[in-house]
Amino acid sequence: MERVSEPGVAVSPLGVVEESRSAREAVDAMVEAGLLDQLFEQIDDGGLQLTGEGGFLPEMIKAVLERGLQAELSEHLGYEKGDPAGRGSPNSRNGSTPKTLSSEVGQVPLDTPRDRAGSFDPRLVPKGARRVGGLDEMIISLYAGGMTIRDIQHHLARTIGTELSHETISKITDAVLEEVRDWQSRPLEEIYPIIYLDALVVKVRDGHHVRNRSAHIAVGVDLDGVKHVLGIWVQATEGAKFWAGVCAELRNRGIRDVLIVCCDGLTGFPEAIEATWDQATVQTCTVHLIRASMRFVSYSDRKKVAAALRPIYTAPTADAAAAALEAFEASELGGKYPATVAAWRNAWERFIPFLAFPPELRRIIYTTNAIESLNYQLRKIIKNRGHFPNDDAVVKLLWLAIRNIEDKRARERAKEKGQPKGTRKAPGHLVEGQTVQGWKAALGALALTYPDRLEPYIN
Repeated sequence: MERVSEPGVAVSPLGVVEESRSAREAVDAMVEAGLLDQLFEQIDDGGLQLTGEGGFLPEMIKAVLERGLQAELSEHLGYEKGDPAGRGSPNSRNGSTPKTLSSEVGQVPLDTPRDRAGSFDPRLVPKGARRVGGLDEMIISLYAGGMTIRDIQHHLARTIGTELSHETISKITDAVLEEVRDWQSRPLEEIYPIIYLDALVVKVRDGHHVRNRSAHIAVGVDLDGVKHVLGIWVQATEGAKFWAGVCAELRNRGIRDVLIVCCDGLTGFPEAIEATWDQATVQTCTVHLIRASMRFVSYSDRKKVAAALRPIYTAPTADAAAAALEAFEASELGGKYPATVAAWRNAWERFIPFLAFPPELRRIIYTTNAIESLNYQLRKIIKNRGHFPNDDAVVKLLWLAIRNIEDKRARERAKEKGQPKGTRKAPGHLVEGQTVQGWKAALGALALTYPDRLEPYIN
C-alpha cells in the first residue's frame, strides 16, 4: 500500500519531516506579515489545538489534499469545475467518497472526488491508501527504539489521536522484513582480516512456551579497518552444526578467507571455522576468559586474583604465560580457587594464539568489545519486551535498532558539521562504518604474520 506525502514536505527514511526551503520562506513571510497572528492567539488561549481530532494541522492537510485531488480530477476530465467546456462531455464529476487517513498529526477526514465513469485514479491519495506523510517511518522508528506494537498503539492514540489496529502496525513493521533479508544475504568482501562474534539472550515464543534463545551477531573488519555487521543469527542452542551453517552462509556470500576470529569460546565454533577457512586462527576473547575465571572468586578476593592473573595475559610469549599460570596455581590464591585455574587450562589452546601477535595487533583482538558495546545498546532496547513471537521478529528488531542508532548518531554529527573539532560532542559510529583505531599499524603486523594470504588483496 502506498503512502502519501504532504505537498512541500520531505520525509526522511526515518520519518523525520523536513520542510523544504521554499516552504520555510513562505511561512516566515506569513509570520512577518502578521497573517498568522490570529492563529497564534487562538493557540495561546487554548481555543485551538494543533493535532488530534479537530486539530488545525489535520484540517490543513485535509484542505491541501482535497484541493490537490480536485486539480487531479480536473486534469483527468479535461475541464475545470463549472467550466462550460465540460457540457456534453462523456464524463463528469460525481460527488465524493469519504475516507479517513492516519497521519503524524492525527486522523485526517478526506472527501475523495469521483467521476461518473469511475475511471479517475488519483495519484495524490491512491485508492486503498490509509496513511499519509511519514507515519509508517514514525512507527518503524518507535519499533526500532524498543516499543512493542501495543505500546505504539497507545502512543499514537495519546499523542496525535491516531487510532491504528494491532494488525496494521504489525504489517507496517513486517514490511521491512524483505529489506532485512536482502541485507542478511548481501555479497561480502573476499577477505576480512578479523571477525568478532558475540551473542545476547532473547526470549522467543515456542508454541505455548517462551524460551531463551541466542542472537549471534558477527562483525567483520575489512582491509581498510572499517567494521561491518555481517549478519544476525538466532539459535536455541550452539553447536558445530549451527556454526557450520553460519560459516557456509558467509562463504557463499563471498568470504574466501578470514585471518583471525575472536569469540567467546562458543561451542562448536572453532571446528566450524576451521572446516570452512582452514587457516583461520580462532582466538578466545581474553576479557571473556578473565570474567569466566573470576566467577568462582569471592568478592573480597577479586582484586587480588585479578592482579595475580594479569601476568598471564600480558606475558610476552606463550611459554612465559604458561609459567605465570603455574605460578598462580602454586600460590595461595591458586590453591583456594582451583576452578579459576581450570578455566584457564581448559581455554588454553584457544587463548595462546593471542600471545604470538605484536602489541598493536593484540590490542585489537584482546576483546570482543567491538560487539559488546553494540550488544549493550541492544539490550537496553529489548529489556522492556516480554518476548518475541518468532526468530524473524528478533532479527527484524535488532537490524532496525542498529540502523536507528547509527542514523541518530549520523544526524547528531551532521548538526555539528563545520564546528571546531574540539567543540564537537556528537558520538561516532557505534559499529557499522566505525574505523578501528590504530588499524594501519595492525594491518602492517598482519601483513608480516600472513604475507602470502594478504598479498593478493593489498597489492
